[in-house]
Amino acid sequence: MPDRLPGPANAEVTADAPPRLALRPRDAARALGIGARSLWSLTNRGIIPHIKLGKATLYPVDVLRDWLAEQARKGGNDA
Repeated sequence: MPDRLPGPANAEVTADAPPRLALRPRDAARALGIGARSLWSLTNRGIIPHIKLGKATLYPVDVLRDWLAEQARKGGNDA
C-alpha cells in the first residue's frame, strides 16, 4: 500500500500524486489566509491572478506565489 499524506480539505493524497498546479477558490483562500468572500472580491476586481477553465475559477500556485511576493515588495496596498 502506498504511503498516504494529508492533503487539502482533509483528502488523502498518495505520495505518488503530482503536485497541484492550481487551487480551487476554497483552497486558495485558505492558502492566502483570507476568507472566501475576500478572495471573490479580489478576483472580481481583477486584483488577484486567476484563470477561468470552463465554469471553474482556478488560482495557479506559482502565479499566486509570485503575486504575493510582489505585493509584499510593494507594501500590499493594491487591495
